[in-house]
Amino acid sequence: MSDSSFDNSVFSAALRAVQARIHAACVSAGRDPASVRLLAVSKTFGPEAVRAAHQAGLTAFGENYIQEAVAKSTALADLPLEWHCIGPIQSNKTRLVAEHFAWAQTVDRLKIAQRLSEQRPSDLSPLQICLQVNVDGGPTKAGIAPDELPELARAVRRLPRLRLRGLMCIPDPLPDAAAMQAIFARARTLFDALRADWDGPDPMPDTLSMGMSADLEAAIAAGSTLVRIGSALFGARPTKLADPAVAPSADPRVG
Repeated sequence: MSDSSFDNSVFSAALRAVQARIHAACVSAGRDPASVRLLAVSKTFGPEAVRAAHQAGLTAFGENYIQEAVAKSTALADLPLEWHCIGPIQSNKTRLVAEHFAWAQTVDRLKIAQRLSEQRPSDLSPLQICLQVNVDGGPTKAGIAPDELPELARAVRRLPRLRLRGLMCIPDPLPDAAAMQAIFARARTLFDALRADWDGPDPMPDTLSMGMSADLEAAIAAGSTLVRIGSALFGARPTKLADPAVAPSADPRVG
């Protein structure tokens, strides 16, 4: 589905299918389906696709390409949407994230967190932060190493204008569902440890963002509270962005 041929009925059917998968996965894991939130990954689809998705009942959208997302959110300023940055955040893009997003899910360096804190406008609510963890150990992948997570979490908690909500991970896909679930379980262990060590008056972390279109069942079985779904909702992504004036970053990740 591209913007020019976006079919609301097709999208609605896809949404029902995804919601059914989430419900079945939760039942299988003995969990309340309401405990898992759906984040629609709308990267490379233009404003009208997001508008249609909102009409179908979705309000939270994940974007990898920051400049594309800012243009899209500006075009949809009349809608009460919640924008999540789920792509890499470079130093020269922190102001855009701080000013235009409600969530930043891919923080893995203190420098980036500090810039987000400094640049978050005072008239906006605190920026909701997830720390991205490299749970499967890929040497070239984004995400902080698990053993460095406690120190970064403590530092981020001290920054004003931010609220640490939890963890996010994007492990490499594995062909076996059980192996995939085991990788996700590592993130769940880190999340539980973060909560166990929590002290102070600020709310305890409540978000474990993991699982995409191909592996949401394994992620939910391991404890995910937010799944990031793109292709299962929107279909195959356009080879070019719906807005050709917006250039994407090189991030290849999909939902």
